[in-house]
Amino acid sequence: MTTEVEQNKWGSNRFWSRLAIVSGIFALLTGFLMIANYIQVKKADPINSAVVTSLVERLNENPADSALRNEIRTLDLLTRKAYFTSQWQIRTGGYFLLAAVALVIISLQVIEYRKKVAPVLSSETEDVTMLQNKKARKYIVIGGSIFLVTAAAFGFLSSNDLADRFGSLSRGEESSFAQDVTAGDIEVTDLSANNAVITEEESQTASENTLADPGVATPEGNDNFPNFRGIGGTGIASKRNIPVSWDGASGTNVLWKAKLPLLGHNSPVIWGDRVFATGASEASREVYCFDANNGKLLWTAKVGTGVKKPTVTEETGYAAPSAVTDGKAVYAIFSTGDIAAIDLAGNKLWERDLGMPENHYGYASSLMLAGGNLIVQYDQQNVQKIMALSVQTGKTIWNTNRQVKVSWSSPIVVNTGNRTEIITVAEPYVAAYNPANGQELWKIECISGEVGPSLAYANGIVFSVNDYSQLTAIKLGSQPTILWSNNEYLSDIPSPVATDKYLFIATSYGSAACYDALTGQKYWEHDFGKSIFPSPMIVENKVYLMDMTGVMHIFNADKEFKLIGEPKLGEYTACTPAFTNGRIYLKGEDNLYCIGK
Repeated sequence: MTTEVEQNKWGSNRFWSRLAIVSGIFALLTGFLMIANYIQVKKADPINSAVVTSLVERLNENPADSALRNEIRTLDLLTRKAYFTSQWQIRTGGYFLLAAVALVIISLQVIEYRKKVAPVLSSETEDVTMLQNKKARKYIVIGGSIFLVTAAAFGFLSSNDLADRFGSLSRGEESSFAQDVTAGDIEVTDLSANNAVITEEESQTASENTLADPGVATPEGNDNFPNFRGIGGTGIASKRNIPVSWDGASGTNVLWKAKLPLLGHNSPVIWGDRVFATGASEASREVYCFDANNGKLLWTAKVGTGVKKPTVTEETGYAAPSAVTDGKAVYAIFSTGDIAAIDLAGNKLWERDLGMPENHYGYASSLMLAGGNLIVQYDQQNVQKIMALSVQTGKTIWNTNRQVKVSWSSPIVVNTGNRTEIITVAEPYVAAYNPANGQELWKIECISGEVGPSLAYANGIVFSVNDYSQLTAIKLGSQPTILWSNNEYLSDIPSPVATDKYLFIATSYGSAACYDALTGQKYWEHDFGKSIFPSPMIVENKVYLMDMTGVMHIFNADKEFKLIGEPKLGEYTACTPAFTNGRIYLKGEDNLYCIGK
């Protein structure tokens, strides 16, 4: 017989019974709500795509109707908020459901434990009671399990249905100005942020305190454009005599136009008289080399076997990452995780399979060179890491795991004055790494969501931004600190660009804004009225911002908005332009253009 102290060890049976009942009722109500939410999603689309489509059709008939345009923009913002609210409700409901079930199980286990330690009055009575309780628990467990699994399944279907519906709105201007918005937070495996794995080849690199050069030529020393958003990936091109007027339809200032064999939403990269781009389909992945003088396709190199079938969206496709070149070879990566090096004659030097990227849009992080190595940012659902590969062999030089979530942003490489840093962004950190060995140099928690835009950098300040998160300016130094932040104009796809004085933000729904780089004061905002995927570039103190219809908006990189010109390409594009002295290379959906005076 147990003592009174033992009987009260876990509290009274009445308390645990009531807790089990209340938790069970709460679990049932939550389950019913999740099922009801699925039915509501199927009956009434929270994204209202038909309404937005109707309004856009009216706007196409009357493009000058600014009131209608503002109505569409407001409705589009509401639909995106409805989407994220629905996703949050589904996730929160799932957490509440799990918590309630856990409380029911714990309460029943405590009650069962107390029965075992209670005094036995009658073995016959106990046997009958135990049998009845056992049967009751069996039916409750079976029925409850079926109901909970059903509720969870409806929650999962609701989440997927919302993602599919929202994704259908993200092409051009068919029904929405908001493009390719995230499908909610996704939990990923917790990995060590400083777990840098160094191979034997690391011994041949520079020491930790003596960082190597970025591995690409200096801006003033050549007429190359080796990677996405120019040297260092910061969106600044130190080129001269850049044209500000052309017309794709008539051919005015179009030096040549070349057909692209396969679709690829990547940007062209240039070295000397060679222009490189990539294209891919479900069955094939290809690297192209064009003659910069006349647009002739010099060679095509195939990468991978075509067996793997990754999950991608139409907006991302199979060849979203931009290639990178060092003048000796061009390096390209695709949505399948296949990465390869091709020499300038079109011969494959090496090829690797990094594993199938696991995300719901398709792989999009562009490659970079740093310290003479090939840098790959690989933030996926199953693995999050940044790695350096040998440009000669493709072997891993170093590999650093990261405690971040899935992202589509690309790394930048900057010289901060006393060292070169690889700087990346992915929820929740902006983080910097040593190009020599992959060691984490610093990180600041300042961003949320599935990050698409890459970073901007100027004058010792790094700028990060993501939709439904915030815009943040980080002052670098021995201890980087947040300089300022706000959440008025946020981008989900285009990357920002900065000068020593100003920061320029473009949004996928067609607006742009200028901020004081040091204080965050907003100087101006402007609505271009067209969806924007390409990132803005600054050349000759002018901002070149391409919208998805192929119109290039050129304005002064200044605190007062002054439009210089709006030349038209005449072709849909999601690609950031590339620049050399006197020329702009624009990649449309079907053609590659060379613009010059």
